[in-house]
Amino acid sequence: MPRYYFNTRIGAELIPDPEGEHLRDADHAWEVARATIREIIKTEAAQVDLIRASLEVTDEEGQVVLDFPFSEALVDMPVLPRNRH
Repeated sequence: MPRYYFNTRIGAELIPDPEGEHLRDADHAWEVARATIREIIKTEAAQVDLIRASLEVTDEEGQVVLDFPFSEALVDMPVLPRNRH
């Protein structure tokens, strides 16, 4: 199985994924990227810069196979309640 790396880009800053994940193919990497972004947004929703962030998914050779903007992962995402009471 190939290894994919999920690097986070916020503006000019790139936060590398040093470990990556073994996944069956690029389609599976897309699914993992979407789930990862949604989880980040749930836990870090207060960070406004995240809406401009993206995940750059690279293969083992460092080639970008997917550039997934965080904003695209919000499509069809349920609205989170502002109050948690």
